[in-house]
Amino acid sequence: MASSPTDQATHLPSLRTVVLTVIAMLAFAGNNLLCRLALAHDAIDPASFALVRLASGGVTLWLLMRPSGGKIDGSWAGAVALLTYAFAFSFAYVTLQAGAGALFLFGAVQITMIATSLAKGERLAGLQWMGFAAAVAGFVMLVAPGVSAPPVGGAILMIGAGLAWGAYSLIGRGATNAMADTAGNFLRSIPVAVVLWALAAGFGQTWSFAGAAYAMLSGAVTSGLGYTIWYAALPGLTRAQSSSVQLSAPVITALIGTVLLSESVTLRLALSSIAILGGIALVIGFGRARS
Repeated sequence: MASSPTDQATHLPSLRTVVLTVIAMLAFAGNNLLCRLALAHDAIDPASFALVRLASGGVTLWLLMRPSGGKIDGSWAGAVALLTYAFAFSFAYVTLQAGAGALFLFGAVQITMIATSLAKGERLAGLQWMGFAAAVAGFVMLVAPGVSAPPVGGAILMIGAGLAWGAYSLIGRGATNAMADTAGNFLRSIPVAVVLWALAAGFGQTWSFAGAAYAMLSGAVTSGLGYTIWYAALPGLTRAQSSSVQLSAPVITALIGTVLLSESVTLRLALSSIAILGGIALVIGFGRARS
């Protein structure tokens, strides 16, 4: 028997789902930190990082599926969204700090999801509109001109990456086999990634063992396996839970970034984080209370 909206609102995830979700959030934060760590120290160029990340993710998932003879699935729409996200993400982190980048990324993802729901006819209550307005105001505050403002180019690229990841998440909602879909999307993206990498060669390329290792770890572990784990966790979460839990990733990234990368948390970043994450949480949380 199908569950009612009230059941969905009060649904408590199983221990397995909780564990998978925690691992997935750590993986999401890890992607931001690994990319920033590689690019901040000029260990690899952004196009090469994106290529190695996608290739290593696809190969790892393909190797994991070989013993069981599983069929590679996915779609070209998913591959394009993944490719757009990966390259915009890498180039954004040339200038952005890990914490600010994660905030732009996951804030844009959630706003994309909310905007999609509105486009499909979902109506927001007064408090939800206030939360949505606060989130948008937080973005404006973060990119407004000023001494502590993040670079505009990096901000635009990361917001674009967030829009692409939001599209990828929407495309993947109907996935029946998380690993097969993720593997297919990664493998389809590789040929186009090679072309984009070659076109970007004119901007200069940098390679080092450390940079390649960061990219491979990002692709094989925190991306390929991380996304598969997230897709495996999604069936055990309500839509509100799956949306709200992702708001933890920017916080995790910022906290670890202050330790590993010696990045500072400015007053602007702190206030913007409160507005963006708090506003989105209000939209999601009040929507769950109304259901």
